[in-house]
Amino acid sequence: MYQMCLARRTHNARDSKQRTLTMNCADSLIDRFSRYLLGAKGRSDNTARVYTDDIKPFITFTKNEGLNIIGLDRNAIRRYLAWLATAARGSEGGYARTSVARKLVVLRAFYRFLVEEQLIDDNPVTKGQTFHMKSEKRLPVFLNEHETDRLLRMPDPESHYGLRDRAILEVLYSSGLRLSELSSLDLNDVDLTNKELKVWGKGAKERVVLIGKPAVNALRSYLHTARQELLIKPTTALFLNRYGRRLSKRSVEKMVSRCAALAAVRPGVHAHTLRHTFATHMLEGGADLRIVQHLLGHSSPATTQIYTHVTNNQARTMYLKSHPRAKTTRGTR
Repeated sequence: MYQMCLARRTHNARDSKQRTLTMNCADSLIDRFSRYLLGAKGRSDNTARVYTDDIKPFITFTKNEGLNIIGLDRNAIRRYLAWLATAARGSEGGYARTSVARKLVVLRAFYRFLVEEQLIDDNPVTKGQTFHMKSEKRLPVFLNEHETDRLLRMPDPESHYGLRDRAILEVLYSSGLRLSELSSLDLNDVDLTNKELKVWGKGAKERVVLIGKPAVNALRSYLHTARQELLIKPTTALFLNRYGRRLSKRSVEKMVSRCAALAAVRPGVHAHTLRHTFATHMLEGGADLRIVQHLLGHSSPATTQIYTHVTNNQARTMYLKSHPRAKTTRGTR
């Protein structure tokens, strides 16, 4: 089916080597792109879904403009970015700058896929200043130690679900795991003796993360009692739902939000907030940036660097609040 979507140009010798990607094969292209991300690039299911969703506006734009994917030049790409920013959402206008920047990254990856599959010769979405989208870096939201402690104490230790939820919260905060990494944990990934977890991160990369004594104790309590009660038939999944199956990412997210609301901590707290909190507290405690990068599973230290901006921000706030010479008083020059 996919091959049937490709028609050879025969206008001249140069064009005969190129394939025209007809617009009625858009669904097949997106499906092939998704399988390429999962297979050749080792992306997670969630990443592949986000990428395929982000390429759909581009397919819509090319259809509306009567453009062929293979024949786009820089001006057409610029028009697409302008459309994303102003009119892509119809009556609601365009996307935010961060969303446009992300869709540009996806478009570049989509054309790289077409080049690698030998469907086109060159990637028209080059790196560099030509299509550079500058977006503001938002500082990650994190909890202070008092808020974190309140949140971790919310689950009821007298119930099976409470023991499970307490173990989840302790692991998230103690290790800085991504939600997908926590959800995919199996029993053989847990080493309570050495206080370690084996996880598979982005790009199917394996790493070992450490957990503290409270997380070890919470996991041990869950494994010895609650998990046995939740278990219906044999499964390797670490965290189970009421049906004895692997607890979904969505269920974990809902649980964290519910506990955060009960703990009356700041609004908008989700599972990833505990990852931000882990990284920030590690750096505030004097941990080396490279160590935090490894524990978080970041491929580049630049990604981890944003947490130093958070701690620098905190330092500035405390300095201005606390130091006598930093306070502005009437009559000083």
